[in-house]
Amino acid sequence: MELAPSLAGVVRRRFGFGPFYALIRSGFSNNSATGNLRALLRVLWDNCVFHYADPFPGIDFMFLGHDFAVLWFCFRFRYYQNVCTSSYSFVWWNWTRWEKEIDWMALNGINLPLAFTGQETIWQRVYLALGLKQSEIDEFFTGPAFLAWGRMGNIHTWGGPLSSSWKENQLALQHKIVDRMRALGMITVLPAFAGHIPQGVIRLFPNVNFTKLGAWSCFNCTFSCSYLLDPEDPLFQKIGGLFMKEMLHEFGTDHIYNADTFNEMDPTSSDPAYLSAVSGAIFQSMTNVDPAAVWLMQGWLFVSSPSFWKPAQVRALLHGAPIGRIIVLDLYAETLPAYQMTKSFYGQPFIWCMLHNFGGNHGLFGKVESVNRGPFQAMSFQNSTMVGTGLTPEGIEQNDMIYELMNEIGWSSKPQNLTLWISDYADRRYGQQNANAREAWQILLKSIYNCTQYWVNQNHSPLVRRPSLKMTTSVCYNQNDLVEAWWQMYNASFSLANSETFQYDLVDVTRESMQQLVTAYYIEIKSTYEKGSLEDLTRTGRILVYELLPELNALLSSQPHFLLGRWLEAANSMASTKEEAALLDMNARNQLTLWGPDGDILDYANKQLGGLVADYYKERWTLFLWNLIESLSTGVPFNEIKFNQVVFGVEEGFIFNEKVYSSSPTGDPVQIARNIFLKYYPRIIKAGHVGVKNK
Repeated sequence: MELAPSLAGVVRRRFGFGPFYALIRSGFSNNSATGNLRALLRVLWDNCVFHYADPFPGIDFMFLGHDFAVLWFCFRFRYYQNVCTSSYSFVWWNWTRWEKEIDWMALNGINLPLAFTGQETIWQRVYLALGLKQSEIDEFFTGPAFLAWGRMGNIHTWGGPLSSSWKENQLALQHKIVDRMRALGMITVLPAFAGHIPQGVIRLFPNVNFTKLGAWSCFNCTFSCSYLLDPEDPLFQKIGGLFMKEMLHEFGTDHIYNADTFNEMDPTSSDPAYLSAVSGAIFQSMTNVDPAAVWLMQGWLFVSSPSFWKPAQVRALLHGAPIGRIIVLDLYAETLPAYQMTKSFYGQPFIWCMLHNFGGNHGLFGKVESVNRGPFQAMSFQNSTMVGTGLTPEGIEQNDMIYELMNEIGWSSKPQNLTLWISDYADRRYGQQNANAREAWQILLKSIYNCTQYWVNQNHSPLVRRPSLKMTTSVCYNQNDLVEAWWQMYNASFSLANSETFQYDLVDVTRESMQQLVTAYYIEIKSTYEKGSLEDLTRTGRILVYELLPELNALLSSQPHFLLGRWLEAANSMASTKEEAALLDMNARNQLTLWGPDGDILDYANKQLGGLVADYYKERWTLFLWNLIESLSTGVPFNEIKFNQVVFGVEEGFIFNEKVYSSSPTGDPVQIARNIFLKYYPRIIKAGHVGVKNK
């Protein structure tokens, strides 16, 4: 292992919870005393509870006297964020929430985060300077909940316009974010020009060379089909240069920039010369303003469209800039490591990243063995150009354990002993040793969090999908293990009921168990319908919609992190007028449900939240069951096309129902979880299984 060659700095900082002083780190940057304090305190993501831990397996450090220590990292960079996280998780955050997150980054040694907030103000300045009308700019920007995909050229207009106050407030927020990140020694990654332009640019420059890209996902060209400037057109460098100058004037620079031109959109030409010209033009637009610029590129395109990105195309795109001036994020390396099929990205350095989550979905999932060993395998790969590890989830605030493990890897010289690590994790998380909690986590680690198949962690549970007779019911674990872990958590609740982190985990494991119960009832509903048994269909359907789903809603409503009201209230807090509040509310609800005007990416960003279960998922299931009952009663086959047309009214109706949902939890989460366990656990045991076939 190559240790950091020098001590970048020693920072002393006092924390109010005890006599420990912040340590510090060696290596690439002055990444915060807090970055090393984590080695002693092991910080939990979603709360401010700290528990001392000893020993510190896999972490290389030495004490310097009483107050200080030096800590070495195996990897130069520890990256954080996915460009989509800014919409799925960060979109409604105020400074208080951002400050907490940035401190968490520092405590976990993150030294390379994205800083994408507020860029629309910079773009507006550039477009106005070019001569665009304000109306053309307003029509180009998406609404807040969809900015991530507007920035990558996937969509435009949908959910907008952005108000002046939104843009101004986001710019002010970005200043605080960047200042805080840099104060804690982080290298901020700012946006750069990727080549996408508003239609107004074509009006102003009718002779400009451009390409109209195809539609993205299930959108049509009303809100998609972006314009991409030809890389050899002089206007490319002009726009890119204007943006870089404005950005650097506003925020300064740490010399690393992100731009993604072909995110889930194939180029119109596979000619290597064209692809090199595109990447060369993007890189040149950076270096014309900042000669020291390094381009941080998401490598998602290479695994999302392998039929297009063959070796010649990948090499051409990556060699549009000198070796060492592009850093590729191997975005989904725990499942589809691109470094292997690109020979370490043909010489460009890369960061091994764990994506893990899509759309911010809830659902227990992980690939612990891949996470634990993958980075070290990549480091020892022939001619490896690996320079770091990273977290790249589309959405956060779920599955804390797998992120804790991934962060540990960034500090470790070898894989963890997971059996020991998970017991230590349970002790730290709850502040005490508990045999049942330890056993629950051992089970979860070995089964639910150890998916060894190719499995995209996007929740396809019938609970959160539009009902049909053709739904996916498989999961990537033995569901008997989930039931056993649930039983252990129930028993642990009598000792750990006062632990906030345990309350969250008990609700989460109970939620997962209820999700699988919904699947079991769905399978029974489908079976009884196909057998023509109206009585059994009605009985099973009533249990689902009048018992199980309301109980799930009550469970989720008892825990602060599972409240629809928090999401909607945060969106509303960003509004400066009543009209803007209505628009932001639509953005917040639409993203969770229809994801587009017509259900274009329906339920992709599904969540299990108190309020959403009652007024969205339950309403769909009720309508579905009534349609099945009517079908058996009349002898007319179930018409899925007709049902989809009718249920769309339910889905759209939720978005515009104007109902105010509480942002405060109601009920005792531990008692509610116990009651649910006592009601359904005996039924599961009697049946002998959860009732769902594992894949």
